[in-house]
Amino acid sequence: MSTSAKNPDETVTTTEAHEVPVSDLSPDASTGGDILVEVMRAAGVDVAFGVVSIHNLPLVEAVDRALRFVPVRHEAAAINAADGYARATGGIGVAITSTGTGAGNAAGAMLEALTAQTPVLHVTGNINAELIGEGKGAYHEVPRQLAMLQSVSAHAMRIESERQPRAVLTQAIRLLRTAPTGPVSVDWPIDLQYLADPDVQNKADDRDPQPRVGTRRDLERAAKLMAEARRPLLWAGGGARRVGSALIDLAEKWGAGVLTGANGRGSLPEDHPLCIGNFAADEELAELISDADCLLTIGSHLRGNETRDFTLPLPDNHIQIDLDADALGRNYPVTVGLQADARLVVPALAQELDSLESSGEEWAARIAESATAARTSHRKAIGAYANICDSMRKRLPRRAPIVRDVTIPGSSWGNRLLPVFDPTDNIYAAGGGIGQGLAMAIGAAIARPDDPVLAMIGDGGLAVHVGELSVLSAESPDVVVVLFNDAGYGVLRNMQTAAGRTRRGVDLHTPDFEQLAGAFGIKHRTAASADEFDKALKKALKKGGPCIIEVDVNALRPRPEDLVPPATVP
Repeated sequence: MSTSAKNPDETVTTTEAHEVPVSDLSPDASTGGDILVEVMRAAGVDVAFGVVSIHNLPLVEAVDRALRFVPVRHEAAAINAADGYARATGGIGVAITSTGTGAGNAAGAMLEALTAQTPVLHVTGNINAELIGEGKGAYHEVPRQLAMLQSVSAHAMRIESERQPRAVLTQAIRLLRTAPTGPVSVDWPIDLQYLADPDVQNKADDRDPQPRVGTRRDLERAAKLMAEARRPLLWAGGGARRVGSALIDLAEKWGAGVLTGANGRGSLPEDHPLCIGNFAADEELAELISDADCLLTIGSHLRGNETRDFTLPLPDNHIQIDLDADALGRNYPVTVGLQADARLVVPALAQELDSLESSGEEWAARIAESATAARTSHRKAIGAYANICDSMRKRLPRRAPIVRDVTIPGSSWGNRLLPVFDPTDNIYAAGGGIGQGLAMAIGAAIARPDDPVLAMIGDGGLAVHVGELSVLSAESPDVVVVLFNDAGYGVLRNMQTAAGRTRRGVDLHTPDFEQLAGAFGIKHRTAASADEFDKALKKALKKGGPCIIEVDVNALRPRPEDLVPPATVP
């Protein structure tokens, strides 16, 4: 923090990207906002994202005074930014929205956090407590707000008295830290935000959550099956993201090739010789998977888009670890199901296999050959994108968050070919909703100010939340937006063309992005080839700060093959 004088009568201080008069730092009357600040500090969170409103003003004022409040332009972006913050840190993200339409605006982004199981604390205002459900037409009143929040959150609760905020918020943090994680919404009536006294609060249950460890019998059955395997594979899903080095230890002891879902990328560094990556459904992996004699699935539901709509043949000997009992055997039969936290079970399995001899050099060689074949085939299919992908990996530091919005480059080679070395660097739209990448990148960059963030976004996606360019400019985080411009919704255009149908709804009028970037004071560069992209990225990373590199997709040579997803059309 530093201070300076703008004029003789006023001293100002800077906090992060904002400059405020020192007089504004004098404490205001205590409100529920101070309780929120206290709970955030205890949880190790020093930033909240949101949109200020008459129904959350005490919360925003307290966070802005004591911590850091980042004012985004849309409530969905607040959730996305908190989501990106949480994924980039491995911790909790916080978003503040308003009641009614404000909370409704956040719902779509909450579904993204729910799908990705991101621990986001969503605090939303409401009308005065005694008016809720009365239908009297209070300003911003909507029916069944809590029911809406329950439908898009892992958990949702309401503060119902001025003595409850600390206990409810503390319970929310416990839930956010209890696997399987997901977003938690707290509905807080505006009168109770003002009336809550930090010194007069109900006792809060701040005990650490107890992880599920599974049964000794199931652990021994799994270890016995694994010890008998000679051609093992391991599938790392989102539940493997927090296992850490124990996953590497287990893979190496067992000699298993490691497949990943998109959400599990980085659980094993993707330059590790046993890493196959997010290529399970590729033809180049078919023989390897067919010959495998045991599969250990960690925290993955083996989703349809990663298993050829559940038709991918997997080994009969199948061990599955998941905290959700209903997920065990839901999509593929299991021999042994372990309902447990992977952070505890994986090290235990590795210990059980301490005396096991690895599966051998021949299987390891086949793993490496199959992984190389899948990557080589994919590179051939994506034309000039292959060199753009190489440029990204060459220019970025090893540890840099890589954000992928729903766009052809992000969803295809960005989610598969572009190497990721740590799960906190793997940030993408797991729920498939377009337009979330920019806010996610802002959140990730604010979470990790020492690391540049690369965001892969399409022209259609950027238009969804173009207002967040003002946040990018104002906060000035180190974000390079790679804008792939094909003037439309490319993947849907490809689907219509492949089916011989007339193109409808897929061609967009796009702005002059150079002028648009200039209006926000953001640097802009263009690239019509992989070489031009490499030069632009090198300059952008060297100078730092926000920058947009616009890639003219239609000018790229050699042209990528048209991506047509395997969507089922009855």
